[in-house]
Amino acid sequence: MIAICPNPFRDTDFVYTRRARKLLQDAGFATAVCPVFADEEPNLIPEDLHPRKITEVASACTLVIVIGGDGTILSVARAMHAAQIPLLGVNLGTKGFMAYLEPEELGEIVRAARGETKISRRMMLSVTLERDGEVIHRDQALNDVVLHGYGDVIQTTAWCSGDMITRLSGDGIILATPTGSTGYSMSAGGPIVEPDAENILISPICAHTMGARTFVLDPQRTVKVRAEKLHGRKAYLSVDGYSVADLANGDVVTVQRSEHQILMADPGLKSFYEIAYEKLT
Repeated sequence: MIAICPNPFRDTDFVYTRRARKLLQDAGFATAVCPVFADEEPNLIPEDLHPRKITEVASACTLVIVIGGDGTILSVARAMHAAQIPLLGVNLGTKGFMAYLEPEELGEIVRAARGETKISRRMMLSVTLERDGEVIHRDQALNDVVLHGYGDVIQTTAWCSGDMITRLSGDGIILATPTGSTGYSMSAGGPIVEPDAENILISPICAHTMGARTFVLDPQRTVKVRAEKLHGRKAYLSVDGYSVADLANGDVVTVQRSEHQILMADPGLKSFYEIAYEKLT
């Protein structure tokens, strides 16, 4: 079975979803339509699509087609991080670094369904949030982990395997994967890293320090970041763009390489460098 996960706010009237379903069914594949963000606007989902939840059909799937932008892919990846089923994105967003196909290339999904693609293995990050020595949140990130002020300057201190590597005052700090290097990390001045690489990137956000730079770490490192000197200032923890917790003074976020990976089906139409050049010029 092939799951099709459209973003109803991107695929207006589910035009590309219906085309994708017909292409796959005509090629002999069973399909399931699993809209993303469906809980936000359930009335947007037509009954004739027979919508399902991706978590209900994942065990029977061999490929997941995601129709939307990078945010849609991240949402599906969060739900599927333990499933080890390849994802293939069709870009209906703006930049769409994670999507290998543009709308006019939709026919390539049939070749992908037949297994005629390369598999790109994407490193993930394991995330824990501790308060007063107690873990209050656990998560997995494909793109990035961000500590950020609510419009206030905050201070963060980061340690790499026990050694302090930076202390920053500014808008916050980003811990990103190579996949996430073309997202918020890049906007904050971080480097672009091949998505199949394995590194942890630490990038300051609008730091009040002239010498603030991105660190690129070995994937085996454990990074701890402490939120400091909040004293009434508000800050939050974001994982792959989702605000998951408000931060208190002294909270510690621990990030390390996850045991999970996300698999991306790569049709091989363009290299990462070609995609990056097209989307950044």
